[in-house]
Amino acid sequence: MSKIFITGSSDGLGLLAAKELLAASHEVVLHARNESRAEQVRSLLPARTTVLTGDLSSIGETLVLAEKVNELGTFDAVIHNAGIGYREPARKETVDGLPEVFAVNSLAAYLLTSLINRPKRLVYLSSALHMQGDMDMTDLGWTKRSWNGFQAYADSKLHDLILSQAVARLWPNVLSNAVEPGWVATKMGGPGAPDDMAMGARTQVWLSVSRDRDAMVSGKYFYHQRPATFKAISKNPDIQERFLKACQDFSGVAFPGLV
Repeated sequence: MSKIFITGSSDGLGLLAAKELLAASHEVVLHARNESRAEQVRSLLPARTTVLTGDLSSIGETLVLAEKVNELGTFDAVIHNAGIGYREPARKETVDGLPEVFAVNSLAAYLLTSLINRPKRLVYLSSALHMQGDMDMTDLGWTKRSWNGFQAYADSKLHDLILSQAVARLWPNVLSNAVEPGWVATKMGGPGAPDDMAMGARTQVWLSVSRDRDAMVSGKYFYHQRPATFKAISKNPDIQERFLKACQDFSGVAFPGLV
């Protein structure tokens, strides 16, 4: 039996992954943005299932969430599933003055990776749209560029991939991989999305607990349990360190293992 923490697991892919893991008798800790959402998801799950709360758009709440996770000990796997879309027509700013898409999709994953007790496996939710992400990374806060929600989202999915690659390089004892779930019928993807939502969740589950040789790898990018093509420059140490140091500048939290 493994112990897994899943961010953004009150609905969608995260909740599907949690249900599959619970059905296989693993210990799962879920995460919801606030207590109202936590109560809703508790009603859907077995009694005594732990659901932690924390708004990932807030640096402060994300730091507290990391503390709550660590109070529960060390996990075998953490699935960084949380994410928001790009439908806002204007730059939506967080309490920290950051664009919400960057704060939730990129910076929160960096913070939780840095602060949660190091697990054996890490899984990051990316997207095929990472291929359209901007490698420049000189204006992650979108204070100089004209706002483009689609581009901000594509950038954030590239950031998640870069983070997964950085962890694979810097933490050789941790299996770190990214997942493309496909265009699935989540709130973000919409009801008409054509891809297989169950397979999107199953790949996260497989990477977090499977003893299959194909799952016991690091630095890969998967689509429906198969390795897929990804933006190769994400493996570049200079690119990785630019992203990690930018996140440190925004948050004041250094990445463990980065000189």
